[in-house]
Amino acid sequence: MERPRGLHQGDRPGGDGVTGHAALVDGEAIAKSRVEAFLDVRGPGAPHRGAGNCATSPHEPAPARRQAEAPSAARQRRRWATQVVVTDELARRACADRSLNVPEEVSPASVLAVAETDVADLGSIVAAALAHSPAARTLLAALEAEQTVPETAVRGYYARNHDRFLTPEALRRGVTPFDGVAPEDLLPYDEVREGISRELRKAAGRKAFFGWLDQARAGVTYAHGHEHPGDPSHPDHEHRH
Repeated sequence: MERPRGLHQGDRPGGDGVTGHAALVDGEAIAKSRVEAFLDVRGPGAPHRGAGNCATSPHEPAPARRQAEAPSAARQRRRWATQVVVTDELARRACADRSLNVPEEVSPASVLAVAETDVADLGSIVAAALAHSPAARTLLAALEAEQTVPETAVRGYYARNHDRFLTPEALRRGVTPFDGVAPEDLLPYDEVREGISRELRKAAGRKAFFGWLDQARAGVTYAHGHEHPGDPSHPDHEHRH
C-alpha cells in the first residue's frame, strides 16, 4: 500500500504564511496549509481557544468564536493544531504500514466536538486527533483488538470495584462497599464479565496508542512557531494536553 505523503501539491518547503512546512516527518514535509485548514474549521466544536481545552465544544455564537484573540493564544492554538495534524499524518503512515483500510473522511466540522471526559482521559491533543482523524481511530481500533485481557485481570477488577457492581436493590437500601457487601448485593460476575473485559481492553488499547505515538513522534522535527505547546523552549509554553 502506498504511504501517504505530507506535502500536498502546490506547497513548497520553506516560505511564510500557509506555504512551507509546519513539520518534517522522517524528512518529509507536513504542509502549513494542512494546519491552517484545520484551524479554519468553524462551527459547533471547532477549536478556538488556547492549547488546553480548545478541543471541547464551546457552544458559543459565531461572533464570540471569531473575536480577536491574544497573539500568545493564537500561537499556542497553532502549535496545538500542528500536533493534531502531525498525529493524523503519523496514523496514516502507520495504517499504511499495517495495510489497514482507512474510511473516507467526513466533514471536519461534524467530528471536532470532543467530550470533556475524553479530554480528561486522553488529553485534548489526542482526543481531538481521534475526533479529526479516521486513520487515528482506525489505528486505535486495531491496537485495541490486539490486546489480550487475562481472566485474572477481569476477576481482580470485579473484586476491587464492588461499588460499580451493586444491584439496584442494594443501591436503594443504601448499601456501600465500605459497610461490607453480601454476595446477593452484587451483580453476578458472569453477567458483568464481558463488560469488564471490554473496558480493560479499551484501556490497554489506549495505552498502546500512547506508546506508539510517543515512539512515532521521535521522527518529527517542527518548524519555528509550530513546536509542541508544552515545549519549554518557547515563552508561551503550557504543559497542557
